[in-house]
Amino acid sequence: MKKWFMSFLTMILVLSSLSVVLADNGNGKANGKDKKFELGVEVLLNEQKHLIKGKRVGLITNPTGVDQEINSIVDLLHKDPEVELTALYGPEHGVRGSAQAGEYVEYYIDEKTGLPVYSLYGQTKKPTPEMLENVDVLLFDIQDVGTRFYTYIYTMAYAMEAAKENNIPFIVLDRPNPQGGAKVEGPVLDMKYSSFVGNYAIPLRHGMTVGELAKLFNEEFGIGADLTVVEMNGWKRNMYYDDTNLPFVMPSPNMPTLETALVYPGAALIEGTNVSEGRGTTKPFELIGAPFINADDLSAHLNSLKLPGVTFRAASFTPFFSKHSGKLSHGIQIHITNRNSFKPVETGLYIVKAIHDMYPEDFQFRAENSAGISFFDNLMGNGWVREAIEEGKSVEKISAQWQEELDQFNQTREQYLLY
Repeated sequence: MKKWFMSFLTMILVLSSLSVVLADNGNGKANGKDKKFELGVEVLLNEQKHLIKGKRVGLITNPTGVDQEINSIVDLLHKDPEVELTALYGPEHGVRGSAQAGEYVEYYIDEKTGLPVYSLYGQTKKPTPEMLENVDVLLFDIQDVGTRFYTYIYTMAYAMEAAKENNIPFIVLDRPNPQGGAKVEGPVLDMKYSSFVGNYAIPLRHGMTVGELAKLFNEEFGIGADLTVVEMNGWKRNMYYDDTNLPFVMPSPNMPTLETALVYPGAALIEGTNVSEGRGTTKPFELIGAPFINADDLSAHLNSLKLPGVTFRAASFTPFFSKHSGKLSHGIQIHITNRNSFKPVETGLYIVKAIHDMYPEDFQFRAENSAGISFFDNLMGNGWVREAIEEGKSVEKISAQWQEELDQFNQTREQYLLY
C-alpha cells in the first residue's frame, strides 16, 4: 500500500512539473527563463543574413541603429565580408545625429566608411532613382518613439514608395516602441492636415513598432512595396523600453531620455504655440513655460485636476536656444508618477487649455498658413481641436469627440500587430 502511494505521488509531481514547463513555453518562456531578446538587426545578422548576402545594400539609419552592445549597424555591415554596403541615407538630424531639428544636411562622404551619404530630409525626402542606382535592397533601422509626429516613420514610408517605384525590396529591422505597444490615444489624423509631421491617418499615440507601421502603411495606404519585416525576438506589447535592458540612445537631439519619449505625444503639442516646450534646456518636453506664466498658479491649477499618473512641479528655466531663448521663463515640469495610468495626449491638451484660459492676452497658437492651418493643427491632425479650445470646450468633450475614429483605427491596427 505504501509503495503504491509513493508511486502515485511521484507521478503527480512529474505531471505537475511538466504542466509548469508547458505553461511557461506558452507564455514565451523556455525552461522558466525569458526568451532571449533580440533586435531586428541582430535577428538579421544571426538568422536571416540571406536577405542581404551577395546584394548591394542601401541603409537608412541614424545613431540609434545599434545592436545591444552599442555596435553601429553601419560598422557591422561595412565590416561584414558577406555584405556589400554601398550607400547610406540619413533622416532628420542625419546619419550621425549631428544636425538640429529642421536643419538640412547636404550630400557628403562618410569619413569612417567612405560611403556616400544622402539626406532624406529637407529638399529630398524621398530617394531619387539616382540615389538608388547602386542598390539591390534597402534596409531601414531607426528607433521610433511611438508618436505620429516623429518624422522618421515618414522617411520610412517615402523610402518604401521609392523602393516600389524602382523595384527594390525593402527590409525593416524592427525595434521596440519605447512607450510600449498596448496603448493607443488621441485623434486619428484628418488627411486634409497631412504633412511631414503627420502623413497618414493614425492617432497621436499609435502603440505600434516601426515594423508594424510599415506593414500598415504598405497595405492600408497603397504603397505596395516588396516589404519584409525582420521581427524582434522576445519583445512583448506591454514592455516599455527599459523593460528590455537596452541602453537608450538618443533618437534625436531633443529626445535625451525615455521620460522625454513618454511625455512627448502630448507635451509636443506646445510646439504649436508661443510657449516654450523646453527646447534649449536639459529637459525638453518635460519643461514647459514662458515669461508671461506664473509657475505657482499654473502648477497648482494642473495639480488640482488630479490627472492620472502625473504631477506638476512649478519650474523656471532659461532656454539657450529656440523659443524665448535667453529669457527667464516660468511654468511646469511634468513628472510621471504612474506610466500605466498616464495619458500623455490628454495631459498635453489640459496643459495647452490651461495656459490658453489663464493667459488669454499673451498665449497664442502659431500663425495660420495661407490655407488657414496652424502648425498646432498639423500636430493635432485636425483643425477642430484648436477651435474647440478657443470656444471653451472641456478636454473631456474634446477627447470624447475623437473616440469613434480611434475605435475604428484600433480594429484596423489589429491586423498588423506582430507581437
